[in-house]
Amino acid sequence: MDTLLRLLVAIGFALLVTAAAALVLHLVFRALARRRRWAAVLSRRTKHPTRTMLLVVLLWAAFASSIPDQPDAYPWRDGVSHTFLIVTIGVGTWLACEIAIVLESLGLHRYRVDVPDNRVARRIRTQVLVLRRLTVAVLVIIGLGAILLTFPGVEAAGASVLASAGLISVIAGLAAQSTLGNVFAGMQLAFSGSIRVDDVVVVEQQWGRIEEITLTYVVVHLWDDRRFVLPSTYFTSTPFENWTRTNSELLGAVEFDLDWRVRPGEMRAELERILDRTELWDRRVQVLQVTDAVQGFVHVRVLVTAHDAPSLFDLRCYVREELVAWIQRTHPDAQPVQRVLMVDEVAEPRASRRTASTASSSALFTPDQEDRAALFTGPIQTSGIPRSER
Repeated sequence: MDTLLRLLVAIGFALLVTAAAALVLHLVFRALARRRRWAAVLSRRTKHPTRTMLLVVLLWAAFASSIPDQPDAYPWRDGVSHTFLIVTIGVGTWLACEIAIVLESLGLHRYRVDVPDNRVARRIRTQVLVLRRLTVAVLVIIGLGAILLTFPGVEAAGASVLASAGLISVIAGLAAQSTLGNVFAGMQLAFSGSIRVDDVVVVEQQWGRIEEITLTYVVVHLWDDRRFVLPSTYFTSTPFENWTRTNSELLGAVEFDLDWRVRPGEMRAELERILDRTELWDRRVQVLQVTDAVQGFVHVRVLVTAHDAPSLFDLRCYVREELVAWIQRTHPDAQPVQRVLMVDEVAEPRASRRTASTASSSALFTPDQEDRAALFTGPIQTSGIPRSER
């Protein structure tokens, strides 16, 4: 009875100390957060694992100090202590992962992606996000290994495991070939710079942005808010378009097929007025050219530039709409038309109207060759020829 009472008192004291320590930490971090951004981030991310760690450690200390180490009287003491040890390792792993994430987030704070020229920031963000996942995976593996080492007999079993490590590695490599390939491909994507988070890409004839890069797959946010999930090996083995690999500025084309009566000079002046009225144009390139003029159409191409892909798409639509309205309003004769030539049917000459000279010139036997014609049309002479030879 005295042991149970001591245990209850120790548990109550542990809860009180945990509440007091949590309150003190909260006040300290709130005061620091007013002057330091990292304090606010650290307090927000580590609040729950820190309080859980304090509670578990203090409860474990209360239990160890209240229950004597007497296996005969308290055989369950070792089991409870082992459970506290496992929980402590697990919560410690959780706290270490949160601290690692906070440190990486603070490193990303200097690299903003909401600015026009954010190529370096997107590259750093992609690499840090992949490293974050690797760090969390390594910490979790270390935590699981530490938990396994708390069980008796694991050290002895380790020798037999190491003896068959060669066979196990071969089997694991064959079984997880595609998974390991995606893991290495994800690391290659993070550090090669072929794609980065927020890059504009065209994959499988779909236009979108790189939303997330993991160790095994890449998420592409398509233009219609769908998500296209592709394995990491796709971007290392399949050709794709990356519109923002070197910079975010892009050049786009708007094309028209118009009638030959179009006036390119006036159309070029109207394009200049259209671009001056919009902020989508970055004032780098403004070109209107007649690139082809064959058959019944004149092919006009307009080249414009914008800061990024969404702005370029909106700019192309805006220029197309304004030029179409201008052609309909001021130059309707420049709209494309189809020309059809209507002619009367020509009668063929009749055979009865052929002249005699034409007929005689085309005949096989002419009048001056009657003797020759007789050889083919006259009777055949058979007299004087023996009957056996006829």
